[in-house]
Amino acid sequence: MKCLSIISSLLFILILSNYSAAQIAKTDVYLENIKNELNAVWPKSRTINLVFHGHSVPAGFWENHEVHTLESYPNLVLKTLKEKYPYAVINVIVTAIGGEGSVSGEKRFERDVLVHKPDVLFIDYALNDRFAPLEKTGEALEKMIKSAQAQNIKVIMLTPSPDQRIDISDPANPLDPYVVQIRSLADKYKTGLADPYIIFQKIIKQGRLKENMASVNHPNKTGHTVIVDAIKPYF
Repeated sequence: MKCLSIISSLLFILILSNYSAAQIAKTDVYLENIKNELNAVWPKSRTINLVFHGHSVPAGFWENHEVHTLESYPNLVLKTLKEKYPYAVINVIVTAIGGEGSVSGEKRFERDVLVHKPDVLFIDYALNDRFAPLEKTGEALEKMIKSAQAQNIKVIMLTPSPDQRIDISDPANPLDPYVVQIRSLADKYKTGLADPYIIFQKIIKQGRLKENMASVNHPNKTGHTVIVDAIKPYF
């Protein structure tokens, strides 16, 4: 296990050292066509579908299984976009399920996600994926990315929000290998990457994590806003 941790840490450092030169989609141009359509005015406009696929965080779970739909990041993204694009018709579709990992999410991907014909697809599974083997989660995430790209869907991968039982400022923590995996897949497939994990690491070092959390593993509105801020540059 110690050897695996060292290998994961070395891989993490290697990817970070090449992060700026990676093939991850550039925030200012990746959604250029989508942004043009968001700016269109009726009758030249059309409905834009944003689909959020993942676990309990995008599903809107807070404390004691309460679901705060309007204060969680999919709908906060919608609010932000409507302020910028007043003429746009935007559907936010949440296909996330509490407690789910990417292996299960991939099995229902065609039935529950592709059926909505996303213009932009957000995938957020790492927080739960840490309980599954890296090989299996990598396979599942790759399948979803490839299926979406085969239909010309723009994909934005998300790194995780925190779990207070894990010190994500420690490079040996169990989430880091899954963060590395997400960044690597975004690089390999030239998808978008929203990386709130880096921001939350800074928040932890500042001693402000509790201000951002509704429960041990779910962010509050302030924490969800951190995720929105990681997504906004693409729009």
